[in-house]
Amino acid sequence: MVAEDNRKRKRRTGCVVSNKMDKTVVVTVESYSAHPLYKKRVRRIYKFKAHDEQNTCRIGDVVRIEETRPLSKDKRWRVVEILQKEEPA
Repeated sequence: MVAEDNRKRKRRTGCVVSNKMDKTVVVTVESYSAHPLYKKRVRRIYKFKAHDEQNTCRIGDVVRIEETRPLSKDKRWRVVEILQKEEPA
């Protein structure tokens, strides 16, 4: 039994902004927090490289990604599911 099964993996929901790489997509995740002094909401945008085994994700898709072991130099996430497909124009 693997000890990793007992741990909860981090999950994020974001939008695919690039799918030019083979089996890899770039997902942006927005986060809002209050500024410590001025209390205004500040938007932070994080970019994650995620593994997409079947190359099914397209730009504009809303996906759920999950933390995983390092798959390459920058890739530490994988696509769990596509929540919303981008409609072709």
